Amino acid sequence: MAGWYVSQKPYPVLWIGQVAVVTLPEEIDVTIADTVQEELLAVMDAGAALLVADMSTTNFCDSAGVSALVRAFRRASASGNSMRLVIGTPAVQRVLSITGVDRLVDTFPSVAASLAGPYDQPGQPDERGVRDQARSDTSAARSDTSAARSDTDGGA
Repeated sequence: MAGWYVSQKPYPVLWIGQVAVVTLPEEIDVTIADTVQEELLAVMDAGAALLVADMSTTNFCDSAGVSALVRAFRRASASGNSMRLVIGTPAVQRVLSITGVDRLVDTFPSVAASLAGPYDQPGQPDERGVRDQARSDTSAARSDTSAARSDTDGGA
């Protein structure tokens, strides 16, 4: 797939090589969350190595919408692909922050920013090393906890 093109499924999808930018609706609630999830999964099935969910105009996302995004992210990760979110409104940013999704999926303020860096595999450091650092801190904490447990059993 050379160049770029736009498909008009339920939601517009801009393809740039193996990068797909899916423009999501203004509101994602229980009535359309399944459709959103199906569309994101279909785009991955079509060969997207990087999926950008453009929520820049989304001003409402309920728990069903958050769940759809998390399921799509898990599918992308399991298949060795990447997913990013573009968040344009404080209300959606707040929901993703409260639920912890913004710590799971990389978020960006614009589509351009989401496309600026390389799309690496999940779990790899981003250009700032932030995600990798957080995971290495978590791994270190787990190691410290394991060492503390072994010390409490009399060194056995």
